[in-house]
Amino acid sequence: MGNPVIHFEVIGKDGAKLQKFYADAFDWKIDTNNPMKYGIVDNGGEGINGGVGAAPEGDGHVTFYVNVPDINAHLEKIEKLGGRTIMPREQIGDLVTLAMFADPEGNVIGLTEGS
Repeated sequence: MGNPVIHFEVIGKDGAKLQKFYADAFDWKIDTNNPMKYGIVDNGGEGINGGVGAAPEGDGHVTFYVNVPDINAHLEKIEKLGGRTIMPREQIGDLVTLAMFADPEGNVIGLTEGS
């Protein structure tokens, strides 16, 4: 496979409510023990990793993240193919390097770098 999908997330206005909903609906174990209270879904070694949390601006979304070796190079490629950068490459502490883009239909997808 080329570049794998490695993470999904569900973000909304009330992160705690969403975390409870998904935990109850699918028997997911969700760990919010971090400063941002971002709920990390424990996949138990099956499927892909994920997260459920609150949106900083209050706008919700569902997206997935594709791991690539060079975010900036992929953003250039995506823009040539008709997509647009929503959030340029950003390092989030020592946790992850990510970016967001919109495809030609406006769907927002994430990129991660490395790992």
